[in-house]
Amino acid sequence: MAESAAEKALGFFKRQKNAYKVNIIRNFIQNFSIGLTQQYQSIYISQLGATPLEVGYATGVGGIASTLVTLPTGWLADRYGIKRVLLVAMPVMALGYLVFGLAQGWQITMLALFLTSLSWDMAMTVCPMICGNSLASAERATGMQLCDTLAAIPRIVAPVVAAFIISRFGGISVEGIRPLYWLEAAGLLVAAFVIYRWFKDPVAVRAERRSLSEGIRRILSEGVTVKRWILYQMTSMLTMYMAFYVPLYAREVKNADQYTLGAMDTAFYVVVVLCSVPGGILADRIGKKRLIMLITPLYSAAMLLLVRADSSPLLILAGLMSGFNFVAGVTGGAISVELVPRDLLGSWFGLNGLFRGLVSMASPVLGGVIWNSLGPQYVFYFLAATQILKLGILATVPEPGRG
Repeated sequence: MAESAAEKALGFFKRQKNAYKVNIIRNFIQNFSIGLTQQYQSIYISQLGATPLEVGYATGVGGIASTLVTLPTGWLADRYGIKRVLLVAMPVMALGYLVFGLAQGWQITMLALFLTSLSWDMAMTVCPMICGNSLASAERATGMQLCDTLAAIPRIVAPVVAAFIISRFGGISVEGIRPLYWLEAAGLLVAAFVIYRWFKDPVAVRAERRSLSEGIRRILSEGVTVKRWILYQMTSMLTMYMAFYVPLYAREVKNADQYTLGAMDTAFYVVVVLCSVPGGILADRIGKKRLIMLITPLYSAAMLLLVRADSSPLLILAGLMSGFNFVAGVTGGAISVELVPRDLLGSWFGLNGLFRGLVSMASPVLGGVIWNSLGPQYVFYFLAATQILKLGILATVPEPGRG
């Protein structure tokens, strides 16, 4: 009898290392926690008195934290272990969301964004290191997509839960959204305990003390088209660090309520859950670059639909179509792992994180300037155009080996 897809996925999961399995559990808890507030965060800051441009400034402060921390994070993970990095990142993230919950004015959210961005980028830097050191090349895209599928399941539920909590506490307002941050901080502390209790580093901590500069020199000399890949990644990250303008636009321009906003985020993650594993399998078969080329235009179409939407169902459809960008991003991460020698992954993801931090610092402010000077819709025209243009960069990167 043919083995079902669920049985194949379960068999794949069982034969993986401890680090891969526990990281999925950590992501599962973390994603539910963050999913409670992500769709409402820019609205919360706005309700605290910030203009769209000031929301961009506040979010850009988080980019400063990312720029400072991500380059040394990979090196520290190589030197002291991924577990130690995560045990610093998770409590700091919880502290950042507690600051959000205590905020009485939008200015204090800059501190919250500094802490959450710093810790989130630490975790984001080491997360692909876990897959890179745990998964075989031939099934890496599949494994990374499976991880994101399982970890994305709570993101389907969290926005709906958040919408009901907001309704219970008075609707879309500071006091309606604030309780979500208490729940979020508690969940992140649980995720930290999971790492403390059960996580084991996928590779032994190295005894040698290779300097950070030496690691970067080796990346530039031994890596494959790494400079072009960094440019591609920076362009891709625009969608992540300007994404908070989507719910703000849906609320302020399209007059979406909390249920529509929650449904948009849920629809996004429905695509992630349903399409990530099939996308990973397809990427391993037809090529990772080809899959990205095929699905990236769906995100650009989603941005155009967002602008044209005149009803809640169309806004939700735009959220759903945006989910394909996540699938493309994970597939891109599978390519990134294969561009440098395995022993340089920490330095490589740290270097990527440095440039990601620069994007996270500049792009929210750029979005605010576009919003104010040209009009809110031009933020989404800009995102649609850049994601098509980045495919030209991708075309120049060799397809990584599948062996």
